[in-house]
Amino acid sequence: MKNLRTHGKSTIVWVLMGLMILGLGGFGVTSFSGGSTAIGSVGGTKITAEDYARALRNQMNAYQQQTGQALSIAQAQAIGLPQAVQAQLITAAALEDQANRIGVAVGDEKVRQTILEAPAFKGPTGSFDRAAYADVLRRENLSEAEFEREVRMDEARLLIQRAVAGGVAAPKPAVETTTKWILERRDIAWHELTEDMLPAQVAEPDEATLKAWHSANADRFTAPETRKITYVWLTPEMLAPSVQLDEAALRAAYDANLDEYQRPERRMVSRLVFPSAEEAEAAKAQIDAGTAPFETFVIQRGLQPEDAELGEVAQADLGAAGEAVFGLAQPGVVGPIQTDLGPALFAVHAILEPVNTPFEQAREDLRAEAALDRAGRTIEERSAEYEDLLAGGASLEQVAEETELEIGTIDWSADAPPAEGSIAGYQAFRDRAAEVSEADFPELANLDDGGVFALRLDEVVPPTLRPFEEVRDEVEADWRRSETHRQLLALAEEQRLSDAAPEGQPAPEWTAAKDITRDGWIEGAPAETVTRAFAMKEVGDVEIVDAENRVILMRLDAIHEADLTAEDALRITDAVRDRIGQSLQSDIFDYYARAVQREAGIELDQSAINAINAQVQ
Repeated sequence: MKNLRTHGKSTIVWVLMGLMILGLGGFGVTSFSGGSTAIGSVGGTKITAEDYARALRNQMNAYQQQTGQALSIAQAQAIGLPQAVQAQLITAAALEDQANRIGVAVGDEKVRQTILEAPAFKGPTGSFDRAAYADVLRRENLSEAEFEREVRMDEARLLIQRAVAGGVAAPKPAVETTTKWILERRDIAWHELTEDMLPAQVAEPDEATLKAWHSANADRFTAPETRKITYVWLTPEMLAPSVQLDEAALRAAYDANLDEYQRPERRMVSRLVFPSAEEAEAAKAQIDAGTAPFETFVIQRGLQPEDAELGEVAQADLGAAGEAVFGLAQPGVVGPIQTDLGPALFAVHAILEPVNTPFEQAREDLRAEAALDRAGRTIEERSAEYEDLLAGGASLEQVAEETELEIGTIDWSADAPPAEGSIAGYQAFRDRAAEVSEADFPELANLDDGGVFALRLDEVVPPTLRPFEEVRDEVEADWRRSETHRQLLALAEEQRLSDAAPEGQPAPEWTAAKDITRDGWIEGAPAETVTRAFAMKEVGDVEIVDAENRVILMRLDAIHEADLTAEDALRITDAVRDRIGQSLQSDIFDYYARAVQREAGIELDQSAINAINAQVQ
C-alpha cells in the first residue's frame, strides 16, 4: 500500500517537472544557452559542456547526500550515472527544440510567478528573498537573464508535457480489478508437522549411507579456499602503551580540546520571524493557550520545522534575545522579540547543562587519547622508514626484528568471520588478502585507525572436500535433518489427501487465521504461508507449505472479496487510480519524447563527454 501512495514518475517526467519544483538539486540540468563547447545536440539545440558538467556534479552530490559516502567518477560510471544525466539532457533538449519549432512559449508574468513561488528562494519570513535568489545564481554561475530564460523554457516544456499526457486517465476496469486484488482477504487454517508426528523414529543410518551422503553433498562439507598469509602490522592502540607523555603535553591536549571540558549552558532553539509584531503576538497567544503548537506556525509560513532550527546555541549567540531565551526554566516559547530580521518567536526544545570538567579529572582520559594520538603520528612519521625497508628487499621477518611492527600468520578465508582483535577485522587487510598473489612483494598499506600493515601470500589452499572421518558427525546430522524433512513431506501429502489422522495419532489441531491480507503475516507461520494462501483457487483446498525447513499443512476456509464502497476502499481506489494514471502518463510521454528525439536527430561528441568525466571530481 505504501508504494501505491507514492507518486511514481520516470526520470524523464521528473526532469520536465521544472527546476523550481525540484529545488536546487536540478539547477543547470536543462540549461542549453551558455558555454562555448558542446557535447552534442538535438536538432538545432545544443547541449553544452558546462550544462553536462554541472548536471553530473549535481547528481553525484545528490547521490552522496543520500548514501553518506563519497562517489568517484569511476563509481558513478559503474552505476550508469553519466548515462542517466545524458539521457535527461537529451530529452530536455529535444523538447526545447520541439517547443521552438512549434512556437510554444510562456509570458513574463508566468516566469515571474514561478520564481517568486520557488521554495529555494524564500527567506526566513517565508516570502521571496532577492538576496537568496542572487546568491544561489552566483553559486551556480548563472546570470539572472540565463536563469530566467531557463524558467521560461521549463514552463514551455511543461506545457508540451501537459498537452501530451495531461488528459490520460486510468481505465475504470483496471482500477477496480487492482483494488479488489489488493483488498481481498482470506481465512485459512494451518498446522505444522513435527518429527514427533512421524509413525516411527528415523532409522539410524549405516556407514555406507553416510559416506554416500558425504559424496553426494560434497559442497556442504567442502572447506573454502584458504590463503596462508604472513603479515606485519602496527596500530596506534598497539604502540600507545610505550608512548611517554609529560604533564605539559597533557595540559596542551586539554587546552586544545577545551570546548569538550568547559562549555556554557546551551539550548536547542528554533526561531520563527513574523512580518509584524501583531502576527507574532497572535501566534504566541495561541501557543500559550495550547490551541496550536509552535510548529504549526512554521508550516503555515511554508517552511519545514528544520528550516527554523538554530541548533545548539549559547546565550551569547542569540544577541538581544539571549536573556529571554535563557530565562526559561524549562522548554517553551518566548517572544515576540525584535531581531535584525523582524519580530520573532523563539522555541526552546531542550536545555543542555553546562560542562565543567577540571584538568585533574580529565587527566586519565587525556592520557589515553593523547597516547593514541601520539602513537598515530609516530606511525605516520615512521612509515617512510618501513617502506624503505620493504623496498630494499627486507623480508617481513627482518622488518619485525628492526622495527616496532609485530609479525603474525593467519589462515585466511573470505567466508570465515574474523576473530576479535584480529587483523582480519580490517577491511583494508581483507581487500589486500583477497587480491594478493604469491608473486607480489610486500607493500606497506594503511589501516582505517591510523595503523599500517604489509603481508605476504605464502600458499593458496584450494577448496577441499573435508575427509569423511573428520566431518562424520556433521554428515550424520545433515542426513538426519534431510531424512526427517523428507518423511514429514510424505506424511503431509498423506494428510492432504485424507481427512483422517494417521493410525495411532490424534487428529491435528488447526490454527485459524482470519482476514489475512496480501501484505499481512500469520503469527508463528513462515512468510511463504501468506503467499501460498493467496495462490490457492478453491475454498476447502489443502496445500503443503515447505519453507524455512518447516512443513506446514494449510487449508483455505474463505475468500472475502473487497467492498469497494467502504471508506478505506475508496481511499485505496483513489490511490490506485492516481498510480495507474501516472504510470500511463509517464509511458505515453516517454514514447512522445523518444519520437521527438528521433525526428530531430541526436548527435553526441563522446570525446568531449570523456574529457568532462575525467575532470569531474
